[in-house]
Amino acid sequence: MITKNSDEGNWKEGGQLDQVPLDKVFTDKASGKDTKRPELDALLSFVREGDTVVVHSMDRLARNLDDLRSLVQKLTKRGIRIAFIKEHLMFTGEDSPMANLMLSVMGAFAEFEQALIRERQREGIELAKQRGAYRGRKKSLNSEQIDEMKLRIAEGQQKTQVARDFGISRETLYQYLRLAES
Repeated sequence: MITKNSDEGNWKEGGQLDQVPLDKVFTDKASGKDTKRPELDALLSFVREGDTVVVHSMDRLARNLDDLRSLVQKLTKRGIRIAFIKEHLMFTGEDSPMANLMLSVMGAFAEFEQALIRERQREGIELAKQRGAYRGRKKSLNSEQIDEMKLRIAEGQQKTQVARDFGISRETLYQYLRLAES
C-alpha cells in the first residue's frame, strides 16, 4: 500500500508499481485475509484528505469483500482517493454505480480465489496423508522434554517461563498439556 500527495504522479512498491517519488510506503508482511494488520493501521492513521492510496491490486488490500468495501468506503468518506493499479480502478467517493459494481465483482473474485486456494491446500494435504507423505509439522519437543516440562509445571513453575525455557509459545505448551491429559 502506498500513499501519495495529490500533486505527485508516480508510485512504486516492491517492484509491483512503477518507480516514482512517494510520500510514504506501507508494506504488510501479514496476509490481506483480515484488517488486523499493523501497516494497514499505520496507513489509515497517516493518510489525510486529498491523499491518494495506491494499492497494486485489490487482493493486496483485502481478500474479503466486506472488508474491501468497508476500507474503500472509510477512505473515500475521509476525502482520500484509492487507486488499484492492476484493476485500473480509482475510487473517490463520487463513484458511478458501474465503479461500485466493479469493486464488488473484483472483490468477490479475490474472495473466491482465496477460498479455492484453501480448498486445494486441504485436498492436497489429504491426498498426501493418504499416500503417507504428510505427517504434519515436526514436534517441537521430544518425549523427555515433555516429561520435564510437565514436572516443572507440577512443581509450580510459571507456564510462561517454562515455555520460554523450551523455546515454544504458551499456546504450544498448552497443547502439549492437553495431549497429556487425553
